[in-house]
Amino acid sequence: MSLAIASNRRRRKIVLGTATVLLHLLVLDWFSSQLGRPRGEVGQREAPPMAAELIDMPYTPPPQAQPVPPQPALAPPPLPQLPLEPVEVAQADTDTAPATATAPADGAQAGAPDAAPAAVPDAAPAAGAAGQGGAALAAADVQSSRAGAPAQPAAEPAARPAPEARRYKVDLPPPADITLDVARTDPNGTRWSGDALLSWTLTPTSYKIRVEAGITVVFAHVNLVALTSEGTVGEEGFMPSLMTEKRRGRSMTATHFNRKDGRLSFSASEANYPLVWGAQDKASVPLQLTAIARGDPQQLSGNIDILVGEDRDASVFSFKVLGQEQLDTRMGKIATWHLARPPKPGSYNSRLDLWLAPDYGWVPVQIRNLEASGAVTTQTVNNIVMKNSGS
Repeated sequence: MSLAIASNRRRRKIVLGTATVLLHLLVLDWFSSQLGRPRGEVGQREAPPMAAELIDMPYTPPPQAQPVPPQPALAPPPLPQLPLEPVEVAQADTDTAPATATAPADGAQAGAPDAAPAAVPDAAPAAGAAGQGGAALAAADVQSSRAGAPAQPAAEPAARPAPEARRYKVDLPPPADITLDVARTDPNGTRWSGDALLSWTLTPTSYKIRVEAGITVVFAHVNLVALTSEGTVGEEGFMPSLMTEKRRGRSMTATHFNRKDGRLSFSASEANYPLVWGAQDKASVPLQLTAIARGDPQQLSGNIDILVGEDRDASVFSFKVLGQEQLDTRMGKIATWHLARPPKPGSYNSRLDLWLAPDYGWVPVQIRNLEASGAVTTQTVNNIVMKNSGS
């Protein structure tokens, strides 16, 4: 029994050894077939060769694009023609000065149409509190070259007769609210922006005008000036009886047009003047120019001289028509007539420009004030809303 078991074990060992030898031979044969072949070719089937043939095709140039003729630029609509006279900016018109009083005109350079521009320097307290150029803005608060001079005793107006005022045919503009964008550049280059309002109402016998202006400082809106004018209406156009002016950081002042006594006086000074035909205040003078243009555009020729009472003095504003222009506004292009009041030595050292729009009833749609210091403030219309009379 033990011999049979031993014999079986021997046979199994022989079979296993023979199988092991055969497997080693097969592995060695496979490795020998792979030796010497590139790695990328192992396991890859050879691709059949590719054939290419060149075909001779005739060249056809691409079609040329036809040039498009340029379109002619659209010309602006023609404006009505007006005989214009050359403007002598540096020449003073001393013959039309009213009976003189030597009290300084603290606000002489501001004028009615530039009431908002003149107010912009008063933003200094707010701007300083915000920490953004308050000192520079305060330095721009130059009302005229005479501001800050000691007040002189008013001359006796009765000693000299008032100048004969030019008379105009007038047509008062219907009530409206005009809102304007304000942009100011100080002499040092500092820029400010804000908004302004020119609003007026009419009845058959009276009127009221309101002017407001402000700027944006950081994220706050700062009201700088508020003007009011009220009075009667008649053949002279706007006939003021009282104008008030309130600037930021200053007391309110009043200008009195005493129709009964025929005198023009001021709460802020001892100056007084004879009340001449067509005299205006700072708030009403832009709309008086509108009324003159509506009465007859041909009146916008030569010098348009208007005695204007301000917060503490008065002077004759002499306007000239410089030309007809197209303005770019947020309301689109607007045809205008450009009027200017150049500096007048001895009265005011600022330049005032207004643009009146015939298509909008001749109302002012842009106002620019160039101060003697070099500061420039421009107000440009962004909306006009007509109102009912007496509203």
